[in-house]
Amino acid sequence: MIKNLLQLSLLSAALMFFSFANPAVESSGGGGLSIGDVAPDFSLKNVDGNYVSMSDYEDANGFIIIFSCNHCPFVVAYEDRYNELHEKYAPRGWHLIAINPNDPVVVPEDSFENMQKRAREKEFEFPYVFDDGQRIFPKYGATRTPHVFLLDSDRVVHYIGAIDDNHRDADQVEEKYLENAIAAIERGERPNPAETRAIGCTIKVQE
Repeated sequence: MIKNLLQLSLLSAALMFFSFANPAVESSGGGGLSIGDVAPDFSLKNVDGNYVSMSDYEDANGFIIIFSCNHCPFVVAYEDRYNELHEKYAPRGWHLIAINPNDPVVVPEDSFENMQKRAREKEFEFPYVFDDGQRIFPKYGATRTPHVFLLDSDRVVHYIGAIDDNHRDADQVEEKYLENAIAAIERGERPNPAETRAIGCTIKVQE
């Protein structure tokens, strides 16, 4: 009996370690949208003062929705990759929209005014919108920044999770989860993996 319990404990510990060591084996977790669900549209204020909805894009093949912010170092590490994704995929009908879900009372650096400043500094050419009132991110089930939801033209969810497998160094990326998912959809296939673990800062809400 004691031997069996010890073996079960060791197996559980090993599985837990593997889940955290490999982002491709852990789902986004926490409720919200799942693969195959239809994502809700939104109307959120962009840094240019206009409101953005997915329904604005009549030519869309799909949407790269990234829950993002200003202050998180994980986001900062990915911002140049945001620009590269937009430049590569917008001409192919895949539209990137970054959504800041953080409460600026908790993190003043993530205020709308600072979003505008950051967008100018990084020369964002894609919408960077504010989830005012934090109504959208819970519907999606986003928990981190950055956290990606890849949708087709009908807003059906095909991929959830991380952009790739190396937030520290873009030159050392081995698995481009998001780009591989887009390629699979364009081939008429299902992304594999369809979910990975989003690695980043927790979304900030008032307690």
